[in-house]
Amino acid sequence: MIGPVGFAAPWLLAALVALPVLWLILRAVPPAPTRRRFPGVALLLGLKDADSVADRTPWWLMLLRMLAVAAVIIGLAGPVLNPRAQEGAPSRAPLLVVLDASWASAAQWRAQSLLLEDILDEAARAGRRAAYLRLTDAGEAPRFAPAAEVARGIGNMAPLPWQAGEDDIKAALARLPEGTFDSIWMSDGLARGGRADMVAALGARGALRVYQSAQPVLGMTPAAPEGAALSLRALRSDASSGAREVSVAVHGLDPAGNPQILARVPMQFAAGAQEAVAELSLPAELRARLTRFEIEGVRSAGAVALSDDSLHRREIAIIGGGRAREGMELLSPRHYLDRALEPSADMIEGDLADILPANPDVIILADVATLAPAEAAQLTEWVERGGLLLRFAGPRLASSDVSRAREDALMPVRLRAGGRSVGGAMSWGEPKTLAPFAADSPFAGLVIPAEVTVSAQVLAQPDPDLAARVIAALSDGTPLVTRKSMGAGQVVLFHVTANAEWSTLPLTGLFVEMLERLAVLSAMAAPQAETLAGSTWQPVQVLDAFGRIAAAGTLAGVDGADLMQAPLGRDLRPGLYEGEGRRIARSVLDREAALAPAVWPASVAVTGLERRPAVLLGGWLLALALVALAADVAASLALSGRLFSARAKTASGVKAAVLAGVLALTAFGAPQSGQAQDSNDMAAIDASAEIVLAHVITGDAGIDATARAGLLGLSETLYFRTSVEPATPKGVDLERDELAFYPLLYWPVTPQQPQPSDAAYARLNRYLRAGGMILFDTRDADIARYGSASPAGRKLQQLAAPLDIPPLEPLPADHVLTRAFYLLQDFPGRWLSREVWVEAAPADAEKIEGMPFRNLNDGVSPVVIGGNDWAAAWAVGENGQPLYPVGRGFAGERQRELAHRFGVNLVMYVLTGNYKSDQVHVPALLDRLGQ
Repeated sequence: MIGPVGFAAPWLLAALVALPVLWLILRAVPPAPTRRRFPGVALLLGLKDADSVADRTPWWLMLLRMLAVAAVIIGLAGPVLNPRAQEGAPSRAPLLVVLDASWASAAQWRAQSLLLEDILDEAARAGRRAAYLRLTDAGEAPRFAPAAEVARGIGNMAPLPWQAGEDDIKAALARLPEGTFDSIWMSDGLARGGRADMVAALGARGALRVYQSAQPVLGMTPAAPEGAALSLRALRSDASSGAREVSVAVHGLDPAGNPQILARVPMQFAAGAQEAVAELSLPAELRARLTRFEIEGVRSAGAVALSDDSLHRREIAIIGGGRAREGMELLSPRHYLDRALEPSADMIEGDLADILPANPDVIILADVATLAPAEAAQLTEWVERGGLLLRFAGPRLASSDVSRAREDALMPVRLRAGGRSVGGAMSWGEPKTLAPFAADSPFAGLVIPAEVTVSAQVLAQPDPDLAARVIAALSDGTPLVTRKSMGAGQVVLFHVTANAEWSTLPLTGLFVEMLERLAVLSAMAAPQAETLAGSTWQPVQVLDAFGRIAAAGTLAGVDGADLMQAPLGRDLRPGLYEGEGRRIARSVLDREAALAPAVWPASVAVTGLERRPAVLLGGWLLALALVALAADVAASLALSGRLFSARAKTASGVKAAVLAGVLALTAFGAPQSGQAQDSNDMAAIDASAEIVLAHVITGDAGIDATARAGLLGLSETLYFRTSVEPATPKGVDLERDELAFYPLLYWPVTPQQPQPSDAAYARLNRYLRAGGMILFDTRDADIARYGSASPAGRKLQQLAAPLDIPPLEPLPADHVLTRAFYLLQDFPGRWLSREVWVEAAPADAEKIEGMPFRNLNDGVSPVVIGGNDWAAAWAVGENGQPLYPVGRGFAGERQRELAHRFGVNLVMYVLTGNYKSDQVHVPALLDRLGQ
């Protein structure tokens, strides 16, 4: 090192010692002429010599030459400005890169990636081997490889929307390589258990350096309802920071269903405080349309808190139980309902006919027995659409004939005539208490106060389905609360009154808790894990580590208990989950979360993410030497009088050409400030300029060659038979290449091909959603047909599992693919099997009378799956002749011809969609226009 400049080959600098010797040589050559007086010189006066030689080399020319030589020497020594050698370990031992790669890393991921790129570049120049270990997804044990290769793998990596737990760190610790190596740890800045053991293990293997941002980690916990307002809580990891204000954007949907920012809430961190709290008051209409809360300017999943049904204030209408006169409120059922509901819900006033068009969430009938036929029909329709009808018994219901002979549609059970009195003055019994709630009851786990008693109730008829509809009972087994499903909604009946006339239940907190469990007060009343155990919740939307929301696609559902209490990971991602008629959000941070900064031992060097990019100076110095040498040539010619002399005219063109060549080398040899367009960009231009068919590189040279030859043969067929003129097919590497340029991707499935990475699957899913098609070919129809009976079929299931593939069905006889160009009913390749699978048509796919086939979606099927080995049937050699036999004799050539026709239909289908299907609608549309 000399100041901020390091040298890759410092021993070359020893050549600078020869510069004084060079000065002496240049001074001595050419030698100075000796002066002698000669009388005959007078005869030469007035003559001009076309050539002149200086007696001494000018000092400035010698200095220029010495500078050129010095520039060459220093440039060959490999000078580097701001090298990483002085910050990292100077040894040539292997280098292990440990990455937290969690949601907390996302905000500084760009800075981490650039810094890591510099470090690995320096390791590559030093000839070191490297490996990486991602704690959030350790995978296999890291293996050391050339640093440049490892840099490419890390460059395609992204953080994950969860953080490594203690078990994950223990698993990573068990996967550490053997032997001695140096380590660098790219930290996310948060403390977690098990890290001390990892630090000790890495320190025992070699030098350890930690890179960590000086900026605190910011997070957002889920909003909590506080009466009519929402409580917001933001967190930061550094308690030593000063006061800071952040802005929280409240996202939701406008009345048209478009995402918008509905509000912005400033939140102030006090000096030394790790949390900031604010309240947000919104109208019920806006509150029902909230989707998420996000700290602006922070690209992290931890800075996003998702909204679910728990934040929606319910709209509740109470029918019956009229308001009592002043001083008589305790006798009115409506008084008890209002006291229980008003703090957490919005009440709607009016008659049933006026309330139903407002579509409330809950309708309560307090001792309402008889409904008009029109009201009953409208109420039934409302319940079936997802409404909750809550009914309370009373004297009117007990004395009516509702749901006696047969079960009323708006009652969960049949009722006995009259009521039952068990604790009044005219009865022999004592008031009954409540039996413990069953494990499958929505009230399971609630504590029943000893003072809750029931003195009267309406009884249910002992029908066969009564036991299944009882969700709360008295100690003698008689029903207290019954429930039944009705379409998407439900009907619930309390067999007691809503006031204290028949029971003491409305006087206790249990009454409010039971209403919460029935989703009367809130769509989600903090469900307990045990109450959701056994239920499956399907992810609807998920967050990535940068806080971006995307569709969950084909992610598997999770158990309700795991959804509430299991740590986040690959099988449980932060996002919005749906099940049992409601939505639950699982954010990165829960409402009790806290953020603690990472604390490292004093023996570990901790460095920030500030990046001083290393600059290679060798090219600049060699370019400077070329410029100096070009200037030396020009100066030497000028001093000798040959640059513009008449004698030099014949050679001037050559000299000018040489000088121009030197200057051109100087211009193009010098490093450029901008980056040259790389080969990937050129490949992208070539792929997008023309139609190019592509195949997936499997790693099997023979199969890849067959796939390329097959697509070449199909391209030639398209060129001669259609207006499609494809370019030369290309093989694509799923880990590196962009797929958006290729309309069709042929994927031959082999049992040995490796599973693509997460980044490759993300690229494949984007390709499928953007309209691309993948033709999966298991090539085993001669032995197993399509399915999991062969190794290739089982491998296909593994490869396709993470892809966003819709439901499939065998190719129907009326599918557009059967008539996109040729009329086909068979789809052979090298093998003859009709089992070809495409996207299944929806159950309600439109059929038009007289049309020969269904009117499917406007797009194409994202996948086509079969095993006929189409590439082998299409494949041609350099001479244009088929490479593989198909069948025997004329029948075999006919089969090859049908294979080519299927390929033509496939490409035309990809390029035109269901254009052929749309044409059959023209007569029907013209007929309708004529009418």
